[in-house]
Amino acid sequence: MPVVSADIEPLTFVFEDDGLVPNNPLPFLVYKGAVDVANDHPEKTIEGLFGANGWGAMWRNGVYDYVHYHATVHEALGVARGRARVRFGGNRGKELEITPGDVAILPAGTGHQCVFASPDFCVIGAYPPGPPMQITRPTPENHAKALKTIPEVKLPKSDPVRGEDGPLVRLWQRR
Repeated sequence: MPVVSADIEPLTFVFEDDGLVPNNPLPFLVYKGAVDVANDHPEKTIEGLFGANGWGAMWRNGVYDYVHYHATVHEALGVARGRARVRFGGNRGKELEITPGDVAILPAGTGHQCVFASPDFCVIGAYPPGPPMQITRPTPENHAKALKTIPEVKLPKSDPVRGEDGPLVRLWQRR
């Protein structure tokens, strides 16, 4: 039984550089209700999906309540339990409610901050092969460094939800 609908497509958003949070010209992707987590082990379901699609270095937790981004790696966030309201794209970005089965895929530099989470909220984070994740706070110095590192971050070979032929692969073509 597949855990993902074969024809599901992500919502796409592009956030502008706001002078502190660089964001990325590649689109931020959100799959709503993509993963069937109606089982006793939703965390394992998401971890299995991400791992099968080549995304690793996984963790289970929430989303930090302060604005941050990752300037050296792309990130996937899969919601296993609970719900949260997360602002993506920095202070001038967009708030989205994320619920079980949703997956958000953040290109390197995309700001994010949890503004509300239910007590049972649990998200699985994962990364494509590459350098380790580093938490970067929005400062003028970090912004200047990120503008140099973000273009160097390699494109993933697969979509963490739909694999090698998934939408991310075609949507994240460098111009």
